[in-house]
Amino acid sequence: MFGNQLKDKALQIRIDILNAIKKAKKGHIGGSYSIVEILVALYYGKIIQFDSKNPKSEKRDRLLLSKGHAGVALYAVLADLGFFPKEEMNFLNNKKMLGEHPDQFIPGIEFVSGSLGHGLGIGCGLAYLYKKKNIDKKVYVVISEGELYEGSTWEALLFAAHHKLDNLNIIIDENSLIILGNTDNCLKLDPIKNKIEGFGFEVIEVDGHNLDELDNAFSKKTDKSKIVLAKTIKGKGFSIMENKAHWHYWNAINEKDIEICRKDIE
Repeated sequence: MFGNQLKDKALQIRIDILNAIKKAKKGHIGGSYSIVEILVALYYGKIIQFDSKNPKSEKRDRLLLSKGHAGVALYAVLADLGFFPKEEMNFLNNKKMLGEHPDQFIPGIEFVSGSLGHGLGIGCGLAYLYKKKNIDKKVYVVISEGELYEGSTWEALLFAAHHKLDNLNIIIDENSLIILGNTDNCLKLDPIKNKIEGFGFEVIEVDGHNLDELDNAFSKKTDKSKIVLAKTIKGKGFSIMENKAHWHYWNAINEKDIEICRKDIE
């Protein structure tokens, strides 16, 4: 069970994201806030094996952020853990190290992402390689539910299920919103759980902002590929942003809105 310490850490990460995007005056803020607890549980809950002083350690697990537009959330975590100086967050999207989408030249980032639908296939390839060579490593892939509109995602799901990749952990950030609006209105995806279970997966539904539920899901042992279906809220933590599709990307906000944000995190 996680204590208040990790809840405080999630709050800190939210503040770091807000400060970075506010300074840059651009960035995908809504979808970054929906995955904060997922990343906090994985990294600070000691689910993922990593070495911030040696990001390319052969002993590390792999985390692939397929929904690369939420890269600033991962940047905030990696900076806090010491993968690179926190000062780099002051230069987000400013032709410095941290671009709007992650790339593998950033310490702690495994691959270039941003074009949706690619991460899961890469994750499957890594997990398959590790399993074939009896390498004790795990692969974690965070995807958006919007990536379920991509055929390549379903091809990768078929591959993972067929090969029983029990070293592969897929996390679906299900916040029910894409840039165009609610997924039910754009192209209905539900019932996601039933569809994926039909492929042969272990599907665990959780509150994606409940650290204990996430911990239990990540820690559960299974002999087949596992999917954590995380029900989340886009813009989580800020009342002016929660469940609002237009906060997929940063909007110019006035001082009154900023004051509301400050009160939300006090």
